[in-house]
Amino acid sequence: MTPFGTRLREAMDSRGPLCVGIDPHAALLASWGLADDIAGLERFSRTVVEALAESVAVFKPQAAFFERFGSKGVAVLERTVADARAAGTLVVMDAKRGDIGSTMAAYASAFLDPASPLFSDALTVSPYLGYGSLAPAVELARRSGAGLFVLALTSNPEGAEVQRAVREDGRTIGATMLAHLAAENAGADPMGSFGAVVGATLGDLSSFDLDINGPLLAPGIGAQGATAADLPAVFGAAVRNVVPNVSRGVLRHGPDTGALRDAAAAFADEIRAAVTA
Repeated sequence: MTPFGTRLREAMDSRGPLCVGIDPHAALLASWGLADDIAGLERFSRTVVEALAESVAVFKPQAAFFERFGSKGVAVLERTVADARAAGTLVVMDAKRGDIGSTMAAYASAFLDPASPLFSDALTVSPYLGYGSLAPAVELARRSGAGLFVLALTSNPEGAEVQRAVREDGRTIGATMLAHLAAENAGADPMGSFGAVVGATLGDLSSFDLDINGPLLAPGIGAQGATAADLPAVFGAAVRNVVPNVSRGVLRHGPDTGALRDAAAAFADEIRAAVTA
């Protein structure tokens, strides 16, 4: 398979860089007039895919909101991933997996092995058992043409106590993760497949080298307070590789498919204007 970074660059250039989250939490299902059950979950997920799959570059389903329903919820997640990918939209599975050895290999196999019913174009992972613990996922992603998004500088306030902690060499943990990713992506063209999660709400990040030759998944646009206009100031020269994620800002307009499309298109236009200015 063509590497994820190449496929993502093509999708961003042709469809715009917007990533829409698929986050069927109970309050959102209720706002759509849906019950917090399997039927509501399936209706919600199917509507989002049908409304947006032909226009957005990336979907990011949050696995936890499906897993909370047990095996039936996972079955809905499988269909959501399959339907989205069949329609030409890339899928980043937001599962934030992280472990060591054979357990990490099993997590990777669940989401990065093309034979798996949950196979996704990329997976979010946590490196805080040490970046080397991600090796099974890195290796499988390379073999399968998939990608990873590694938590580096997240938007939640609690993240700073780990990510901005300073190592003995004077470099922060977050900067160390970015450096590892730059090494993974060295020589990739047009863009590497190993990205970082970097919050769009973090303000000035000029002290960090975000030029990792890979994508930067940026949550925080919309309901969390960041705007498309903030992106150049936050990401600087790396802004062209930013994949801004919007969830509630788009999803709150459902279940009307036209309203979902209009909301996604408005965000996409604002983001495109900001990152190409």
